[in-house]
Amino acid sequence: METNLTPLLPAAEVTLTALTVLLLDLFLREEEKGFLAWISVTGLALAAGMAFFLWGSQEGAFRNTLLLDDFALFFTEIFLGTALLTILSSIHYLRETNIRSGEYYALILFSTTGMILMAAANDLILFFLGLETMSVGVYILTGMWRERVEASEAAMKYFLIGAFATGFLLYGIALIFGATGSTNLTRISFFLSLSFHQWPLLVIAGVYLVFIGLAFKIGAFPFHFWVPDVYEGAPTPITGFMSVAVKAAAFAGWARIFVHQFSVVEHEWGVPLHALAILTMTVGNLLAIAQSSVKRMLAYSSIAHAGYLLIGVVAGKEPGGSALLFYLLAYAPMTLGAFAVLLALKDGEKDNESYDDFAGVGLKRPFLGMAMSIFMLSLAGFPPLSGFTGKFYLFRSAIVSGYTDLAIIGALNSLLSVIYYLRVIVKMYMEQGGVEAQPFAKAPCLYVAIVIAVLGTVGLGLLPARALSLSGVSYLSLR
Repeated sequence: METNLTPLLPAAEVTLTALTVLLLDLFLREEEKGFLAWISVTGLALAAGMAFFLWGSQEGAFRNTLLLDDFALFFTEIFLGTALLTILSSIHYLRETNIRSGEYYALILFSTTGMILMAAANDLILFFLGLETMSVGVYILTGMWRERVEASEAAMKYFLIGAFATGFLLYGIALIFGATGSTNLTRISFFLSLSFHQWPLLVIAGVYLVFIGLAFKIGAFPFHFWVPDVYEGAPTPITGFMSVAVKAAAFAGWARIFVHQFSVVEHEWGVPLHALAILTMTVGNLLAIAQSSVKRMLAYSSIAHAGYLLIGVVAGKEPGGSALLFYLLAYAPMTLGAFAVLLALKDGEKDNESYDDFAGVGLKRPFLGMAMSIFMLSLAGFPPLSGFTGKFYLFRSAIVSGYTDLAIIGALNSLLSVIYYLRVIVKMYMEQGGVEAQPFAKAPCLYVAIVIAVLGTVGLGLLPARALSLSGVSYLSLR
């Protein structure tokens, strides 16, 4: 039997790049290992090119357990772009912290491979394998700064809680398999549609356990307690990588598994998810206000944004699905950019992450001040930036689907978030005494990453039509 390997091409390219980086790491001298970053970037760019040329394909591999559709390719581009910006942001950071670059870049690439598999998986076992490939890499990356106690503590917390969440997910898969006789999502969906309103209790229990496992991965309330400690202890580029790519991979699972294949049992999981969205965005915003560290504030902010994204899952169908995909695309550059500016304030092994450290940055480093202002305003949802456009379509999808209360609560939470986002801007332009940020000459790649993030944040806000069209096409390609 012939096997179609085309759906594996982007993931295979990233894996090959990771193996090349690991192999060269054995032979290069320490001062030559900066070259590994450019090999990684080249491999990611090639994989992105493959995904671009495969756009419009509708193929399956391994008996349709792995799908090549626009939905998978859309998420693949998000993962590859996030990994590329993370690597660019990390080059100067690795020199200052003495983290081994070969292992670091390879783990980012292996984690990206796992994410690509998650987005393309049409089988719960393959989805689980992709999730574990991603998770193990991120667990290690969290503790890569071995000399730092906080990093080791964060890695241990993340590993233990991640293993706990994985237990829920795996047990849920086992129950679904026991009731339906399959782990293939298409066959499970067919089984559920045949036994409408007469589903075995095992299926409903399995759906809820998978629900809980994915809620852990996105940091939804009340499964969010690991997020601030892990994000604060991890190396800052990896915090941005987790906040964007790991979250996007989990939401790829929400979209394909729940919004699409498990939509027939929506009245079972819809109500708890509705409450989860409200609690997640509200608790995330309220706790973010009380933070004195910008990095920790961004951690709680990511919890709030998980709540906004859940609105798209609750709304479902084409309006909710396309709004979810667009907001994930818009969320990536503004969040990665905010963490990149935070990296620019780092001095040697000292992290400068408090609000007071930002005092005067807008006057001393005008470009960094301007960029951080754009990212904060976009995260808060100010027009005409991408955050506003993304929230507008999320809230619109909720109203169209009959969830007006979600749209109102989401808008009120956006107003609440202005308190802590504008605080950064006030510090940068209205106070003095902060730290000296890194100049362009010392960290050029970091500035390139910030420029790309600024262009993405502004561009998706001013010219969203093409991205919105791609989001809609990508969601409708689900089968």
